[in-house]
Amino acid sequence: MISKEDCIAFCGLTQEEVDAIAEHEHLGEIGAAALANYLMHIQHGPERVREMIVEDIRDALSHGRKAHAAELTMALRHFLSEHPEGRLTSVA
Repeated sequence: MISKEDCIAFCGLTQEEVDAIAEHEHLGEIGAAALANYLMHIQHGPERVREMIVEDIRDALSHGRKAHAAELTMALRHFLSEHPEGRLTSVA
């Protein structure tokens, strides 16, 4: 049987990154891991993951949840360090 941890590991993101997607999309962890796997393999998908985490940070801050925003910020920093394809690109 495949465990929740297997599904998360298969998508290539961390538990915290998958949790951010789950929060943003109102999904369970398995659904969020499946969505993450899909997004990480399509054009501009990593950028969408970044946008989801940023939107979660903004939502947390707007509701005064500073500790949660800090956790999400750490997840975003890790995501961008491991997946530079998710970074904003400048238009020249």
